Amino acid sequence: MDKLIVIVGPTAVGKTALSLALAQAVDGEIVSGDSMQIYRRLNIGTAKATPAEQAQAPHHMIDIAEPTETYSAARFVQEAQQAIAEITARGKVPILVGGTGFYVQALLGDKPLAAVDDIQDDAFTEKWTQIAHDEGEAVLRDALRKVDAVSEARILPGQIRRLVRALLVSDHTGKPFSEQKPEPQRLYDAFIIGLTTDRQVLYERINQRVDAMMTQGILAEAEIAMALPADSTARKAIGYKELFGYLTGDESLEQATETLKQASRRYAKRQMTWFNNQFTDIHWFDLVQQPSEITDIKEAVKRFMSE
Repeated sequence: MDKLIVIVGPTAVGKTALSLALAQAVDGEIVSGDSMQIYRRLNIGTAKATPAEQAQAPHHMIDIAEPTETYSAARFVQEAQQAIAEITARGKVPILVGGTGFYVQALLGDKPLAAVDDIQDDAFTEKWTQIAHDEGEAVLRDALRKVDAVSEARILPGQIRRLVRALLVSDHTGKPFSEQKPEPQRLYDAFIIGLTTDRQVLYERINQRVDAMMTQGILAEAEIAMALPADSTARKAIGYKELFGYLTGDESLEQATETLKQASRRYAKRQMTWFNNQFTDIHWFDLVQQPSEITDIKEAVKRFMSE
């Protein structure tokens, strides 16, 4: 089983800096596990490694899709696994860096994707999304309940896309969506590093990052995102949609900036909760308040790679 270093944690906690340090220490190459960094031209809002940072180590799964593209988790897993295999074949160490927990879990095999994840039917999706909009969510739920009552009960109110997806897969396969997930099986010998810090410290770092993004030109990227089709994934990314109110003249720049800070803080809180609950074999470190722990991380990774 191939070895894989994994770095997870909330936004603004220092994942990029650690990935670069480890790449230098163990001759590694970095694989992005972020669902938004795949998109070209959306750099600041997605907190991609800068060109200078990318020059320090090879990076993969960045800038591989147009913002208008539909990019599935199944496609991510396939392409990231290929990148990891090629890195390993070159005798280098793959380092997966992710804030998108679902993508990381799917890639590791902890939450494997079924073949149904490649099923697409735009006409069906648009039809039922429109029905939910025009006639109400209850109509959509009634339709799903008839073919998959388990999924209907699991999906929270307001999650129209998940309801439509479950209905689509159930309809196209003739089997309830809830019955189509394979058993988890870890695909890599993974050493998982979790970065964390005090919540208030993290929130202040997020506020500072947003201020920096504003000066770096995130508004220009938000204009690109706002021009995308309403149902495109990139248009919904945290970091862009919060600025649409300013671009349309409905909010002041100060209001939009504060909205972005609040959304980013909430997202970080969700990330922390998710990573805490989903990984049982994670090694936690606080490089914000204990930067000397970088030495412990490097030593632990080197031991792992030599085992």
